Amino acid sequence: MNKKTLTLVICCIGIFLCMLDTTVMNIALPAIQNGLHSNLDDLSWAINAYVIVFAALTIPLSRIAERVGMHKFFLLGLLMFLIGSVLSATASELSFLIVGRVVQSLGAATIFPLSMVIGISTVDSSKRTRVIAALGVTQGLAAALGPTIGGLLTQFSSWRWIFLINIPFILISLVLSMMNLNFHEKRSRVKIDSVGAILSIIALFTLTLALVQGQSWGWRSILIISLFSISLLSIITFIIYERHAEAPMIPMILFKDQQFNGAALTIVLSNLFLVAVTVVLPTYFTKIQGKNEFIAALLVTPISAMIFVFSPIAAVLIQKLGARIVIATGFLSMTISYILFSTINMDNIIQVVGTCLLLGFGYGIIAGPIVVLAASDFTGEVLTASQSVAGVLRQVGVVLAVAIFVTGLYSNVNSAKLQSIKYAEQKIEKLSIPNEQKKEMTNQVTEQIQEEKNTATFSQNHISANQKKELILQHYNQMLANNSNLPQVKKEKILQEVTIEVNKKIQKINSDINDTILGIVARTKGKFSDAFVSLYRLSIFFVGVSMGVSFLFKRKSKLERIM
Repeated sequence: MNKKTLTLVICCIGIFLCMLDTTVMNIALPAIQNGLHSNLDDLSWAINAYVIVFAALTIPLSRIAERVGMHKFFLLGLLMFLIGSVLSATASELSFLIVGRVVQSLGAATIFPLSMVIGISTVDSSKRTRVIAALGVTQGLAAALGPTIGGLLTQFSSWRWIFLINIPFILISLVLSMMNLNFHEKRSRVKIDSVGAILSIIALFTLTLALVQGQSWGWRSILIISLFSISLLSIITFIIYERHAEAPMIPMILFKDQQFNGAALTIVLSNLFLVAVTVVLPTYFTKIQGKNEFIAALLVTPISAMIFVFSPIAAVLIQKLGARIVIATGFLSMTISYILFSTINMDNIIQVVGTCLLLGFGYGIIAGPIVVLAASDFTGEVLTASQSVAGVLRQVGVVLAVAIFVTGLYSNVNSAKLQSIKYAEQKIEKLSIPNEQKKEMTNQVTEQIQEEKNTATFSQNHISANQKKELILQHYNQMLANNSNLPQVKKEKILQEVTIEVNKKIQKINSDINDTILGIVARTKGKFSDAFVSLYRLSIFFVGVSMGVSFLFKRKSKLERIM
């Protein structure tokens, strides 16, 4: 390979790892929870810290890199990501894991935008389309593969390998960087927009924090409302300030370009609707259907496969058909997949895989050209800014997906639990068993539902040997109450008859209880399943409306003129 190709490989590895670690942890949360003996609410900070810091610092760090030297700063980013991965993989306590993830995200916020800029700079402007497309495909593929890789590593090795797997790739990148990057590059003398940097950090930090913690802290709580208010105020102040700044953090000329605005909205929406499936669906397979992490990972892998196949093809399609038709087709395909997710039999593997293939196709033909469209015909500092903003918007899409769909999931599952418990109580109350046994059974069922376990794990025999003896003795004594002088032979015959009668009664009780339990299991599973499926049912309209974004692109886009 020549130097330019190796530089592009370095950039692709960097982007892949940064985006992979955005979603790789989700499916491994139960295993990490057991390993670190922590609760899920606290553990969620290990995911949230990465996303929040990544989103908040991407733009400021990319601007600092221009002053320090992009290639040097890129190397520093790789080292930080390596240290963060090691800290996360070896963490013995949750606090150490969170520290490791913060260090990782500092590296990611450095690596991601610089990978885009360094990668694009390897070729002249007439050939940059393919390079940008390759970098864009890497982003989408990594985000989609996160749950799959996380599931495979957790199932066959240990959750620690979701971080350890980064190490060899980072080491390879470090070696290749030392051999191929230019550490004597000319540095930019542009002033650092300190005010803009602070405002952008505050705006993105408060926005992402509010989105990821809205469920835990309460969407109507003073704290969340305050965070959204601060974010909105910071964004407005940032825009006003940047319009008059000598060296703005984000050149406002970006947003005068209609194609960039279309690309920006498309990046947010496409990632929102992709991650809503790749993060939530594996949880559905493991929690509701009882599948292991490996099977859950395999079932969402078709999404990644289609992104890999169709992203490069989209670059050709967009030349033939134009950006408007390709982007609209992508969102249409994603809309149909959401319709199918809300109507198909989720126990049918063929139907699930087919729907995942359709979703992957839709996202794939968007992911391929969208980064190129975001780059428009920008050059220099404006091009750098466009890629930093695109990176942040991708993270915003991921955060929105987690905030909207995970919040909706929590709400739906809690509602499903309440309805299932109420149904169980009504069914158990109708059983012809002692009140004490009803109470004990209700407590068991409630506990299993609250823990989202399969209630079919109850024993099939609900009358103990001692209880059976007591019932036989009770009935036997009643039969002899007025016939105590019967001969022994007659008493033995009565005992046999009583035993047969009690056995039939116990068999009927067991049958009634088991039928009730199976009914509760089916009802509970149905309610939990609907808790997931309804998320996609309610989203169909919004995915469909997203097709309207395609009209922000011209029939003959700038992309076609530079290709």
